[in-house]
Amino acid sequence: MADERRERPETSVPGVAASSASSTSPASSTSSASAASPWTRVRNLGVWDAVGELVRQQEAELGRPLRVLDLGGGSGGLAVPLAELGHDVIVVDPSPNALAALERRAADFGVAHRVTGRQGDADSPAFEKGESVDLVCCHGVLEVVDDPAAALAGIATVLTPQGHLSLLVAGRLAVVLAKALAGEIGQAREALTSPDGRWGKADPLPRRFDVEGLVALLDAAGFTPLQVHGVRVFTDLVPPTALDSAANRAAVAELERAAADHPHYAAALGSLGAGIHVIAQRS
Repeated sequence: MADERRERPETSVPGVAASSASSTSPASSTSSASAASPWTRVRNLGVWDAVGELVRQQEAELGRPLRVLDLGGGSGGLAVPLAELGHDVIVVDPSPNALAALERRAADFGVAHRVTGRQGDADSPAFEKGESVDLVCCHGVLEVVDDPAAALAGIATVLTPQGHLSLLVAGRLAVVLAKALAGEIGQAREALTSPDGRWGKADPLPRRFDVEGLVALLDAAGFTPLQVHGVRVFTDLVPPTALDSAANRAAVAELERAAADHPHYAAALGSLGAGIHVIAQRS
């Protein structure tokens, strides 16, 4: 069970047609979001709820589509749905194969003119001098960069004044719980007490985060967190076979939303999420 929780949070954005395309672009049965598997859509629902609402608000406030940078965006699970909503997205990823898949995916969904792929990473994002964006999405990246503080400082330099950051990282307590439930008590204790949240030398992730440490990093880089919530609090604990039906998937999705919005338990439950998602604004 310990390894069933994904080590890096996923980045695709489900539910565009259902949750936002109708307000900004024609909903399509062939949208890139609808192409994602039902399991993936449930796992990523909390992230899209927050990002989708943010881009709608910012587009209305600015009176134009957003310029978005997707760091580590791979084959476009996030970028293509955002482009379908009319936003211009630059994807920076170190993998040539992922960028080639991104190009094909953007073409397949008719948004190649809105999606640009560049080879690079969070330490060297291949940005030209003077370029700026309204939103940076950094999902499942901060765990693997050489220096998270430096990466966040670099992100701040490419954001417009008052620009926003969507940051998704792997949560420490999720792996502690998963290891304990799997009977791997020593590894659970190591993940709980180690400075980097790793469960041992064989842990594939260089680091995990807790809410307090993540907020401190953001503050030092000049960001003000606006929303902090856990994602996949329950989803990764549910056997995949229990999500075979649409009714069960909807029930789990509603449970995740109820946990995120609960007036008393949101913070406690969120800290157990497989991912910690933060919407922050450049101070």
